[in-house]
Amino acid sequence: MDLYHCMIELRAEAHALAFARATSDWMGHLQARGLVSDWRLMRRKFGLASGPHSDFLLEISLPNLAGLDTAFAALSHADDEASRCYDRMHGMIARADVGLYRPFPDASPRERIALI
Repeated sequence: MDLYHCMIELRAEAHALAFARATSDWMGHLQARGLVSDWRLMRRKFGLASGPHSDFLLEISLPNLAGLDTAFAALSHADDEASRCYDRMHGMIARADVGLYRPFPDASPRERIALI
C-alpha cells in the first residue's frame, strides 16, 4: 500500500465545505473506477501547524506504485464527467504540495535497491 499525500491551501475566495464536497465527488469518482483504494480529507485543527503544514491534508491510498501509474494513465483520457469533477475541486486550490509514502519498515528493503 502506498500513500499519496497532498498538503493543500485553498484560494482566498474558496469555501472549505464546497471544497470538501468537490473533493468527495472527485475521489469518489476515482474510487468507483478502481483507481484509488481509499482516501480521506483532513483539516488543520485550531489552526495548529508549523512551517509548511497547510490547512488541508488529502491522503490517497493506492495498492502499489503500479497503481499510481495506472491512475495517471487512466486520467490522461478523462471523460467529461471526470473533467468536471476534477476542475471543480482543482479550481479551489491555491497550492498543493505532494509526496508519496509507503509503510516502513516493509518486507523489501528498498533503500538497497538501485539501478546504478
